[in-house]
Amino acid sequence: MQIEFVYFDLGNILVAFDPEIACRNVAKLANVSVARAREVVYESGMEVRYETGEITSNQFADFVRDEFKLEPNQLDDETLLNAIADMFTPIESMVEVASLARRRAGRIGVLSNTCPAHWNWVRRQPWSVSMIDFDVKVLSYEVKSMKPDHRIYQAAEQATGVRPDQILFIDDKDENVQAAQERGWNAQQCLGGDHARTVIESWLR
Repeated sequence: MQIEFVYFDLGNILVAFDPEIACRNVAKLANVSVARAREVVYESGMEVRYETGEITSNQFADFVRDEFKLEPNQLDDETLLNAIADMFTPIESMVEVASLARRRAGRIGVLSNTCPAHWNWVRRQPWSVSMIDFDVKVLSYEVKSMKPDHRIYQAAEQATGVRPDQILFIDDKDENVQAAQERGWNAQQCLGGDHARTVIESWLR
């Protein structure tokens, strides 16, 4: 078996995140409780629709404002979207892990359940991990499918141009790893940092 491509998840692999920070950010902006912010942003199901590309950034922002009875001049799109995204912190050791994977496998990519607000915010940050030059990016909102749905893996396979058994994938969620394995991928659950390095070193000798 020869690994020709390595996919990394984004959350908890390349960057850590805390949704409660996003809820506190939104609560402060909208002058509502954190529980109410959590209900609107996450528990309403609109975040999932946003991450699957069913709605746009503007439609997501409109929904949140409507729920809080706010006008755009009271809470504009950019401010709101930055507030829900400002919850990430870099796992900077992943820069070298990604570099190691590229040296040993040849090409690397990111395969993530994410929305435009989160992805664009992370990529704008002056972090080394934000500047990793991926050969392939497969993002749920672009392909309109979220892990562990089979369609996002199918899109990811096609983007690599290699066989499923030549792909290595690391993700923090067991269900996402199992779905990849069912397609014939080599996949392992882990978190970023030293754990991810150990996985890469064990698979790519």
